[in-house]
Amino acid sequence: VQLQASGGGLVQAGGSLRLSCAASRTRFSITGMGWYRQGPGKQRDLVASITSSGNTIYADSAKGRHTISRDNANNTVYLQMNSLKPDDTALYICNADLTSGSVSVRYWGRGTLVTVSS
Repeated sequence: VQLQASGGGLVQAGGSLRLSCAASRTRFSITGMGWYRQGPGKQRDLVASITSSGNTIYADSAKGRHTISRDNANNTVYLQMNSLKPDDTALYICNADLTSGSVSVRYWGRGTLVTVSS
């Protein structure tokens, strides 16, 4: 499966961005989808994730500011990011977990760059 992310860009502190990530068609079930971010010289960290039934998990840094949502019919996950800070500057990478029976494989997109200026 291929994941195509979009929506990144340059925004001033306090602004908003909406990221989208669409997974290509697959005969397997897409269970979890989510967003991670990786800043320069930093490890990849979870921002938010969502299951096919809508259960969500947020990093502490994202709680109250960002909202993850999902369109199961179109295999698309969104991340609405508000009140952006310079510390949010990173490459945002989406993931999709494909499941068949007891086997689950995680796929990663290439990411979309978010730059927040002060």
